[in-house]
Amino acid sequence: MLKLWGRVNSINVQKVRWTLAELGVPHERIDAGMQFGVVNEPSYRKMNPNGRVPTIEDDGLTLWESNAIVRYLACKHGNGTLWPADLKVRADSDRWMDWTTSTFHPLLTPIFWGLIRTPPEKRNMAEITEMVGKTNQTLPMLDAALEQRDYIAGSQLSIGDIPLGVFVYRWYHLPVERVHLANLERYFERLQERPAFRDTVMLPLT
Repeated sequence: MLKLWGRVNSINVQKVRWTLAELGVPHERIDAGMQFGVVNEPSYRKMNPNGRVPTIEDDGLTLWESNAIVRYLACKHGNGTLWPADLKVRADSDRWMDWTTSTFHPLLTPIFWGLIRTPPEKRNMAEITEMVGKTNQTLPMLDAALEQRDYIAGSQLSIGDIPLGVFVYRWYHLPVERVHLANLERYFERLQERPAFRDTVMLPLT
């Protein structure tokens, strides 16, 4: 059985848990990271020299980096669904995985850490305000891409929606002012209709 190391409140672990739930893949999860420790133990560092989560072990393969794990699981278990059979659709979806990592992630993470994991007296509100403004300026690009699309690459959920969806959830649950983006809001509502998303992503921000 596949093993997954990582705590449930990690956004990168949530990507993997959501993927596993969508695909119905049985697995065992081991708490690791932050208050759970484990990641600095020699046995874990042997699997993942970065000392971060998530890490999976599956059929003799040890794999880290959340997006790589999502791609692996989708290719192995979701050919034609999470892993689109059409090469052009898959490339489009894959592009949005990279966009989330290169563009959305650097904007949202300082806001999340500043407002959720930093005590009020230690928050850098100038940085948080700046990042909120930049996020509001950037997301219309995503909103435009979702026009006349149910999901990021078309009519069905695919690999690009996994990283994107977990960041969208955080964005809409942070106590910040957001611009109104109708297509993105409909997309977020559609994600919330998915049982796998509700079970693995829609958790309190901690």
